[in-house]
Amino acid sequence: MHSESNITDENIVWHHHAVDKDLRAKLKKQKPVVLWFTGLSGAGKSTIAGELEKHLAHHGYHTYLLDGDNVRHGLCRDLGFSEQDRRENIRRIGELAKLMADAGLIVLTAFISPHRAERQLVRDLLPEGEFLEVFVNTSLEVCEQRDPKGLYKKARAGEIPDFTGIDSEYEAPHSPEIDLPAGEKSIQELAEQCLSELHRREIIQL
Repeated sequence: MHSESNITDENIVWHHHAVDKDLRAKLKKQKPVVLWFTGLSGAGKSTIAGELEKHLAHHGYHTYLLDGDNVRHGLCRDLGFSEQDRRENIRRIGELAKLMADAGLIVLTAFISPHRAERQLVRDLLPEGEFLEVFVNTSLEVCEQRDPKGLYKKARAGEIPDFTGIDSEYEAPHSPEIDLPAGEKSIQELAEQCLSELHRREIIQL
């Protein structure tokens, strides 16, 4: 006898529609891709992704930027910051990014996503070459000096448990598609580095 969950799973099928990913991308005259910005809190992920999105929009590309704080106002508002909830947060964002890429968009995401396994999970959702890991490579010292939200200060005072970089590990990417030395270059230079790499990979034309 099947359980209710198994019966439900067997009756859920993926519907293929006449308007598909290839057509949507063709209409937008671009190649869909997910740019996954990862790095410590305060590394500059959202700032760099936002600057890159402005450049892409200027060149006529269709984009969407998913920001860690913004999604917790809606899609992930029911999640806390336990290890389990943080994994679920990344899983949901990965599935959403996949759908947006299916719509033909260039998707930019800005999440700490501290664990390699979670980032690999999102990579595995997408076709080869459609997930680009962007490591915002900023040292803990620089991030803590910036501390734009005062989170490091609170973490050091014991007010925020399991804070990434302080008492919870951040696993840096081994071989990201784009490695941004964010403590050494300006936001403009880092955005231009991303643009150059997208152009090199023939995702965009400048």
